[in-house]
Amino acid sequence: MKKHFLCKYIAAAAALAALCCFFTLAACSAQESDAQYLRIHIRANSNEDKDQAVKYAVKDATVAFLSPQLENAATLQDALLTAEKNVPALTELCSEVLAENGFDYGARVRVCREEFPARAYLDLTLPDGVYDALIIELGEGAGDNWWCVMFPPLCFVSAPNGDFAYKSLLAELWRKYFS
Repeated sequence: MKKHFLCKYIAAAAALAALCCFFTLAACSAQESDAQYLRIHIRANSNEDKDQAVKYAVKDATVAFLSPQLENAATLQDALLTAEKNVPALTELCSEVLAENGFDYGARVRVCREEFPARAYLDLTLPDGVYDALIIELGEGAGDNWWCVMFPPLCFVSAPNGDFAYKSLLAELWRKYFS
């Protein structure tokens, strides 16, 4: 009985070590090649409070719209195709949210490759470089932006003020199999 119990924990430790190696190698290669991510940036019209507030309303509607569509995206190419296919619908959705909130400026939505500075939040660091991105510009698009990573789905926003909360795949696997 003790031997079986010990083997179970040795196997679990070996699996955890293998996962750590895999994720470490994946993180290293992702930092070497920034093409592994699809970012989303929603740029507010300005930094005025009202423009920043409507940016978060647009963010909420956009995330609600895209989340189910990106669930089955297995590759960056899948995510890019989903984003590109939905540019017209997202443009309409964002413009509707703006109009419902009393804003007469519209939204421009595009999928492109764009240079971004390094960004770090909690344990996630994206080095500076050129990334594939879904860009949503509200009005002039001159204000602060909200950003996240659409693929792989590394983060999600859980707080209404836009604070980031990150999912940890390793922690989720640990809880699933060892809790």
